[in-house]
Amino acid sequence: MTTMAYAIRDTRTMLRRNLRRMRRYPSMTLTLIGIPVIFLLLFVYVFGGTLGAGLSAGGGRAQYADYVTPGILLISIASGATGTATMMAMDMTEGIVARFKTMAIFRPSVLAGHVAGNVLQGMASLAVLVGVALLVGFRPTATPLEWLAAAGLLLAVILAITWLSVACGLAAKSVETASNWPMPLLLLPFLGSGFVPTGSMPAAIGWFARYQPFTPIMETVRGLLLGTGIGPNGWLAAAWCAVLTVTGYAWARNLYNRDPS
Repeated sequence: MTTMAYAIRDTRTMLRRNLRRMRRYPSMTLTLIGIPVIFLLLFVYVFGGTLGAGLSAGGGRAQYADYVTPGILLISIASGATGTATMMAMDMTEGIVARFKTMAIFRPSVLAGHVAGNVLQGMASLAVLVGVALLVGFRPTATPLEWLAAAGLLLAVILAITWLSVACGLAAKSVETASNWPMPLLLLPFLGSGFVPTGSMPAAIGWFARYQPFTPIMETVRGLLLGTGIGPNGWLAAAWCAVLTVTGYAWARNLYNRDPS
């Protein structure tokens, strides 16, 4: 059997292990789906009328549902980071990773299994969230090609955030610490263009909102799904995804290889 075949086989085994563990702990998956859905319902039905009117003359709840959905999608991805870091920290603190390192398996498959499992979970959560958004008034105008491009970008974001979360789980000294490390990611959609345009913010906050990673991603998703225009945000979103993925992967690999077997 070739090295590639070993790698694929062992990664598939680790993926199956992580999917079974997700099924064993359904509360984490329900939380991952539930928190963004609650945010969506809250902002559309409680704040949507007022905030929608602020977007443009004659705007209302329906217009705000279109505007806020890309931001909620990013919140869903950020919520998944907590579960990823927690699961990785559980493996580290319980000693199962040390046991895997003594076995004749493809070493990176342990990390790859976590990443693949959480990417699948993240995409499933986004599918549920989009379905709820359509029920509450989200009306995208995207063509099938634009839907595909938006899905590809969201997949890239999930991959980037997942690698960062795996690294956080490896770096944390306890499960509790690991669950807290990714929490700042949940704030980025709020401190960006996820809920209100950056032009409505005070100067200092508006500057941060325009140049932080999530804003060009949200603007690109919004442009693809609603036809509002993308401009340079598409290239910026792709660049941020690449930088975050490489950073998270390099950090995770360094921590994993440095940790004693």
